[in-house]
This record gives sequence, structure tokens and C-alpha cells, in this order.
Amino acid sequence: MAQGRAARMVAARERDGDTCVWCGTAFDERTRATREHVIPRVKGGPSWLENEVAACRRCNGERGHRALVEWLDECERRGWQPDVPRLERVLVALQRAIAERGGQRRARPQLDAQLRRLRKRTPQHV
Repeated sequence: MAQGRAARMVAARERDGDTCVWCGTAFDERTRATREHVIPRVKGGPSWLENEVAACRRCNGERGHRALVEWLDECERRGWQPDVPRLERVLVALQRAIAERGGQRRARPQLDAQLRRLRKRTPQHV
């Protein structure tokens, strides 16, 4: 049975912790968590827990539909400390979920490319 949006947000925060995946800001009453699709929906990313992380509204809005590694590089240029291991775990889980459930043809090339690019990054970024 599919989880609703609110349940997926709770599950993502339980899985990943209460910080923005991009800038590391802790969530509180001033900084609310939003659902961030690691592979954007416009690029075929599903609204599944395996494709969602918590991000602050600023990061989610500024990223828009940019590719994961492109936005990750921008975050680091800004001096933020994105959670690269969390992003890799989510991509791997999404890859596994797509293999098990099928479908998501549009997401597969984007997912594979981003995972490959993420893993090629130099060790100082990871």
C-alpha cells in the first residue's frame, strides 16, 4: 500500500534525521522540512519514499529541477555541507526499488547518470 505525502515525510525524517540534506540546517519551527525529490518529478522521478529526502524550503526552491550533482556542487560552492552519503543511499535505494517494482523508464537514465557522477566525485567531496 502506498504511503501518503505526510507519512513519507515522517518516514524520511526518521530514516535520515532532522536536517536539510543540502545545507545541513536543523529543522525547527522556523525552518520547516519540505519533501525533496532526489530525481525531480519532471525528470521522471517517482513520489516514492526511496526518491524523497527532507530539505529546507530555501534549498528545495533554489534547486528547482537541477540535477543532483549540479546542485550538490553549488551547495559546496556556497560553503554548505551537503549530506553526500545520505544522497548516495537514497539513489541506491531508488535504483533497487525501481528494479523490484518496475516502470519509471524516464527516471532510470537520470538516476544512473547521477549515481555514476556522484561516485566519480573526488574523495574530498565525499
